[in-house]
Amino acid sequence: MSARLALLAIGAAALVAARPPMRYQPDPSSVIAAEIAFNRLAQDKGQWTAFRETAADDAVMFVPDKVLAKDWLKKQADPPASVNWSPSTVYVSCDGRLAASTGNWKRPDGSVGYFTTIWRRDKKGRWQWILDHGDTLATPRPASDILSGKVATCKRATRPDGPPAKDGKDAPPADDSLLWTAEVAPDKSRRVTVRMWTGAAYETVIDDNVKAGS
Repeated sequence: MSARLALLAIGAAALVAARPPMRYQPDPSSVIAAEIAFNRLAQDKGQWTAFRETAADDAVMFVPDKVLAKDWLKKQADPPASVNWSPSTVYVSCDGRLAASTGNWKRPDGSVGYFTTIWRRDKKGRWQWILDHGDTLATPRPASDILSGKVATCKRATRPDGPPAKDGKDAPPADDSLLWTAEVAPDKSRRVTVRMWTGAAYETVIDDNVKAGS
């Protein structure tokens, strides 16, 4: 199956799986498209330029301490060639406002690793990343040719109908169907977890542990 057909299939499956009244459809294909566009921007305009242009104002990174991304990124010059990455699995909250993506990356020198990105829709409905992290690996993680997208079960019973207000003032509270944490230990090791509501309990779908010095 081609990547394009895979995206369409994921999007269709997501719409069938979650149809409560809501402001945004929980569409994994839109997150995959955001990741692909993010990577393309990095190849075309520069790695850190792409990170700056797609980050939310409160986005955080690890360097290795957790820092406000925009403060750190504005001091960074783009490397001659960007890291190249692609998502493999995407998780989306029931209300379609929060998502997590994970996949593999490769540097120009041939080294490889994985990444996890947390995405949030802004007031205009665009995906912006609010956390980005990853680590190097000796070999890439296994990845399917077909991209995977999963939607959390709704935690709240109702969703307002219609598009969001332009000022965003009447936006409903997050439905808490997708939760994430990012912790840095005193030795600079860190852990990023993502949990998804299944209807009966939270399932841990991402649990990244990065050793000190990575």
